[in-house]
Amino acid sequence: SPDMVHSSIADMKFEMALAELEAIVERMEGGKLELEASIATYQRGMALMKHCQQQLTDAEQQIRILENGELTDFNPADAR
Repeated sequence: SPDMVHSSIADMKFEMALAELEAIVERMEGGKLELEASIATYQRGMALMKHCQQQLTDAEQQIRILENGELTDFNPADAR
């Protein structure tokens, strides 16, 4: 079920999710998956991609920068 797919992905570390996503891309590029398997694999790949993007966003928000000798929270708006 889609809920099980997302719940198992939610606990994955970034590197593990990225490695699985790369494996999925390779399998799909091989063109040997049946239609039903291709759809399920695509859906899992999209969920993995969203998970990786969210982890990167979360990490970006946790970055701290040194400003005038003080650690401050990183603000993406200040970097623009």
